[in-house]
Order: sequence, then C-alpha cells, then structure tokens
Amino acid sequence: MQVSELKQQYQDNQPFPHIVIDDAFNIEMVREVERELSGFSDWDGEKSFYGSSKKRHCATPAKLPPATNMLLNYLNSAEFLLPLESLTGISGLIPDPYLYGGGVHSIIRGGFLKIHADFNWHEKLQLHRRVNLLLYLNSGWDPSWGGALELWDAKMEKKHIDVMPVINRLVIFNTTDFSYHGHPEPLNCPENRARNSIALYYYSANRPETEIRNGKSLDTDYRPRTPGEF
Repeated sequence: MQVSELKQQYQDNQPFPHIVIDDAFNIEMVREVERELSGFSDWDGEKSFYGSSKKRHCATPAKLPPATNMLLNYLNSAEFLLPLESLTGISGLIPDPYLYGGGVHSIIRGGFLKIHADFNWHEKLQLHRRVNLLLYLNSGWDPSWGGALELWDAKMEKKHIDVMPVINRLVIFNTTDFSYHGHPEPLNCPENRARNSIALYYYSANRPETEIRNGKSLDTDYRPRTPGEF
C-alpha cells in the first residue's frame, strides 16, 4: 500500500474519508483465501432480520482455514497498522483480537445489508471504533448480481459511490455515527455463489466528539434510503 500518495485522497474523498484500492495484496495469497472460503461451512451464525438477511459470519479463528487466518493476522499486525495510521491520520489504532462483528462475512443469494452506521464503542475493549476495513474475495463477479457497497452522506440524501465486491479490492473508511454504508439490494447471484469478504475494525482510546451523535453506542443505526423503505 503506497500510503504517501493516498493520504490526501483518503481525506478528500466524499461523503466521508475513505479509499478504494484495487489489487491490494498478493493475488495468489488472496485467491487462496478465496478458495478456502468458497467451501467453508462452519459459520458462527447467519443474520436474518430487517437490517440484514442471509449474512453468514465467522469470527472464530480456530474454525477458519490457514491462509485466511494468516491474512487476518497480517491485517491486525503492527506491520499493517503503521501504514494504516498514516493513511487515515488516526494514531494509536488498536486491532480487535475478538473480531467482534468482523472476521469473515458471506452473503448468499437474496441477502442484503441495509444502509447503516456502525456501533461506535467496543464494550469489552473499552475502546472507540474508528476504522473499517473490507477486503472482497469474489473472482468473476458479474455486476448484474448486485452487491455493490454504497456510501451515503450524513443526511442520507445522496449516494456518492458504488463499489463492486470484486476480488482483491480493499475498502477502508473512517467509522463515525455519520458514515452510512451498506448493500441494501438483495443479491441476484447464482445459488452456488456468495458475496465473500474479510471485515476488520480498528479502535483507539479517544476520538473527536464531532464523530458521534449521542455518546457511546453498542447498536447499529440502520437508515432507509427513501421514506417507508423499511
């Protein structure tokens, strides 16, 4: 990751600081993780409610295959955290050894994740959530299947960007009470495909008060794109 040339772009991107990086990591390593997860079945659970449907998840390293664990360990290492701090401008970033809410995500046909802002406080770590990282693991993804990550402004008036979940595409963004994102349209992929990703979150001891609405929150804030959507 060539941080020096991406720092300003990260800060300037709208609707909130973020970056989309293609060909982010060694492609052979990423393809091995993709291969492992294409046959993975030992999920911790599957979400199914108004905000998220058919979203399988695993945050238990002992269950995950070796290349997947190796990648997770790298993304939570000092080797990766130091350039991540430089990119985001947030010092003292701390990874989550519990992978709370993160780890591996897999959404199957018909699944979705409504537009939302994430919880801002990790109760167990007693830390503020500051940065989201998403790495997509989907070779040959057809845009007609949907699944694009949408980024919306703080007033939920305008969608600024669609990000298709293609393999080795990395998305990093600041996590605040106003960083609305999701992929709200039900997936139209074949039954034998899924929208797979690595999701990791990074924390710090403090944060600007302007990033939060009503103090510490453990809940996800789902928002409709149009009146009556939910």
